[in-house]
Amino acid sequence: MTPPISYALANIPRYTSYPTAPHFGPLEQATYRGWLSAVPQASSLSLYLHVPFCKSLCWYCGCHTAVTRSATRIEHYAAALEAEARMLAGALHGHGGIEHLHLGGGTPTALGASALASMLHVVREEFGIRPGAELAAELDPRSLDEATVTALAEAGLTRASLGVQDISPAVQHRIGRVQSMDCVAGAVERLRAHGIGSINLDVMYGLPGQGVAEVQATARFAAELGADRVAVFGYAHVPWMKPHQNAIDSASLPGALERILQADAAEAVLARAGYVAIGLDHFAQPKDDMAQAQREGRLHRNFQGYTTDIAPALVGLGASAIGSLPAGYAQNDPDERKYVAAVQAGLLPVKRGRALTADDRLRRGLIEQVMCDFSLNLAALPPMVLDEAMPALARLDADGIIALDRDFLRVTPEGRRHVRHVAAAFDAYLGTGSGRHSAAV
Repeated sequence: MTPPISYALANIPRYTSYPTAPHFGPLEQATYRGWLSAVPQASSLSLYLHVPFCKSLCWYCGCHTAVTRSATRIEHYAAALEAEARMLAGALHGHGGIEHLHLGGGTPTALGASALASMLHVVREEFGIRPGAELAAELDPRSLDEATVTALAEAGLTRASLGVQDISPAVQHRIGRVQSMDCVAGAVERLRAHGIGSINLDVMYGLPGQGVAEVQATARFAAELGADRVAVFGYAHVPWMKPHQNAIDSASLPGALERILQADAAEAVLARAGYVAIGLDHFAQPKDDMAQAQREGRLHRNFQGYTTDIAPALVGLGASAIGSLPAGYAQNDPDERKYVAAVQAGLLPVKRGRALTADDRLRRGLIEQVMCDFSLNLAALPPMVLDEAMPALARLDADGIIALDRDFLRVTPEGRRHVRHVAAAFDAYLGTGSGRHSAAV
């Protein structure tokens, strides 16, 4: 049964957190410090480090980033990152070391090879790295020079994520990101030559002027490069949040049905190449840790999307970075200059957050299980939560997105693309607040 097109047209959260970011409010520094000090000393940590700079702005980008050529501005930011790392390490009062480190942006390598190496040295010195830890970074193939790759390899990087998006020159010109296939292949080869063997490639659908053929060709290219993981993201056109997206002609964007066909086409290409579908939009080779985690019920979801990260505390560093601690969520000031000024004043640059209630934790667990496992034991739910969700679940069942079998919920193969709607059935805050969301598919 094909679900009605209305599900693809609906705007709905991505559920990389619960409650979602629009429901965060002001967070005092004293509260944040209390949350940090309460992290169990023996527990492992996950660290997300944000660099909000790029050499040029891709028009499709939904990240918190800006273009700068100012070496002084970048130097001040790099120094602030190191200072914040030292403050956070002191506020944590001891822990079990880093289990997972993710460098995101923007473009983390915008710091330059020397500053990047210095920052990673401080992180290792202040927090410690656990044996077998994953150290990952988002990288732009267009600016990945030999010095940067060497610095990352010497710092112990284990996984690199490269943005491919689409290999069609025509589509690339429409999104303001022109890079040849040789450029991407060369970056992959350079990383592997330096011992950084785990490669993620990001592919997008729903881009301006893009059709099924372009998505298929890009997915094939990713598979032929032997990527360990491929993420297939739908372009989120949110010019009210990201004004630079106004450079994209909205009339040239594929419609909802075409987006579904494109997503299905990418999945079919990757399935034929031997990749395992992971959650909503990830694919992995069967031997990859993520595929193993899904088979064993250990898959998780956080602000970076699907992950094998098991650390109970995720700490965010850098402007706009969000952390997830046992007590709640904390987000740094998104204004890079205010972030630097706060750190220079000896303050943790926290701006917003959300303390978690017992009900939040319960619903967060249910939503994560639905998003990762595509199933849920309804008999284990508190009666009040189940009663609230049942009207939405009944509609989803009637429309073929889920199958309800007595006390068990299973997302159907046809409904996988719409799993965010299933998660929304357990969202007590949906429809409240001022947040606007992207299209479901």
